[in-house]
Amino acid sequence: MNKPVYLALDFQTLSEATAFLQNNELQGVPVKVGMELFYREGPKVIEELKKNEHPIFLDLKLHDIPNTVKSAMKNLASIGVDIVNVHTAGGLHMMTAAKEGLDRGTNANVKPPLLLAVTQLTSTDEKMLNRELGISWSMNRTIEEYAALACQSGVDGVICSVHEVPLIKKACGRAFLTCTPGIRFDDDRLEDQKRVATPRDAKQRGSDMIVMGRSITRAIHPKKQYERVVKEWKDE
Repeated sequence: MNKPVYLALDFQTLSEATAFLQNNELQGVPVKVGMELFYREGPKVIEELKKNEHPIFLDLKLHDIPNTVKSAMKNLASIGVDIVNVHTAGGLHMMTAAKEGLDRGTNANVKPPLLLAVTQLTSTDEKMLNRELGISWSMNRTIEEYAALACQSGVDGVICSVHEVPLIKKACGRAFLTCTPGIRFDDDRLEDQKRVATPRDAKQRGSDMIVMGRSITRAIHPKKQYERVVKEWKDE
């Protein structure tokens, strides 16, 4: 990926997000817009970010019946984001429908947004997987099976923790994209993330893109922290 480091805009309002980007001279950097911001502000947040040429990953993690997801993706394709996502737990037909919706909603001669599928949230550990979600497989097997299903559906890649990237690349091929959240520096607090890694770990294990939020947005000097991420990624 030409721009592999996505900054998670974990803000409640558009004004907070745009002020942060402007005040810290981060115009044009790739950004991730999640539920918190999009559900409050709607498509106008995408319009404003596009004015400053930010590549946009719209992180809504759709998970519903296939026809509903297809229709939703058709609508999302029209607002001009670069990446969208679904949950692999929605199944093969739902992921296939999502891809069809994106293709139908994208104007002719324009490339559809990349479609990624979430394997397991980085806040999930194996104990939770087994005891709360009722999945008896190990975390690695669950990730491998979900990724294989996503690959079969025709999506462009998956969202997973850094630790599962080699497993997924082996099962699905190098061209199958892996996007890894849960990125922290060694001196960061883990907070609600459990399966985490550093930017250097991600690059060395084969991640195609990473998402990093609080380590940058809560830093004393966010721009320097973002530049630190990019440097660590490039230096491997």
